[in-house]
Amino acid sequence: MNNVAIITARGGSKRIPRKNIRPFLGKPIIAYVIEAALQSGLFNEVMVSTDDAEIADVARQYGAAVPFMRSAENADDYATTVDVILEVLDAYRAQGREFKHVCCLYPTSPFVTIDILQRTHDALIEKGVAIIYPLQRFHFPIQRAFFLNDKGLIDWADPAAFLKRSQDLKVAYHDAGQFYWFDTTPLLAHRQLTGLPAGGVEISEMQAHDIDSEEDWKIAEFKYLLLKQQQSNI
Repeated sequence: MNNVAIITARGGSKRIPRKNIRPFLGKPIIAYVIEAALQSGLFNEVMVSTDDAEIADVARQYGAAVPFMRSAENADDYATTVDVILEVLDAYRAQGREFKHVCCLYPTSPFVTIDILQRTHDALIEKGVAIIYPLQRFHFPIQRAFFLNDKGLIDWADPAAFLKRSQDLKVAYHDAGQFYWFDTTPLLAHRQLTGLPAGGVEISEMQAHDIDSEEDWKIAEFKYLLLKQQQSNI
């Protein structure tokens, strides 16, 4: 095993201030993903990439490493996930440390579990791809989407789809927005995501929730409690 977990947690969250260390059911939300990564046993190092001293302190409190701070260049609204990952990998390489696989985890992913991390890691190896995503199904057929034009009238995305039964339409998926596994060799060679072979592992709708607003936060807490209750009843 030669893996690193990179948890990306900049300090400048706009929609939910201090989002990455805000208490989620009594504990900083970043703590959940740190603990899952550490307990998985999959990583030689679990680190947090941040530009924020308070986030760094919280990360260390829960067992993560913060061996270096993120640059200002990669701490603004325009830096991509890949920019941050490459900066971290380049910094480790300058220290003489290289990793076979990297898992980039988002700090507001309290639903991440050891099982999900293990299954996606196994899929990365078994499928022989450069990237693995945890995926969720769209709960409504995307072929039946429509748009509103500038006159406020409906334009159908696929009019023919409305003549078919929903069970006959191809299932579509979206990125669960929790984390990504990478094989570092092709990532460092291409230094971008586009064009790299990718695979996915499906997780249930209860195993993730995107948090971008106060309402999202409340729903995520409700889902988390419900999920834990369901698991305790098994």
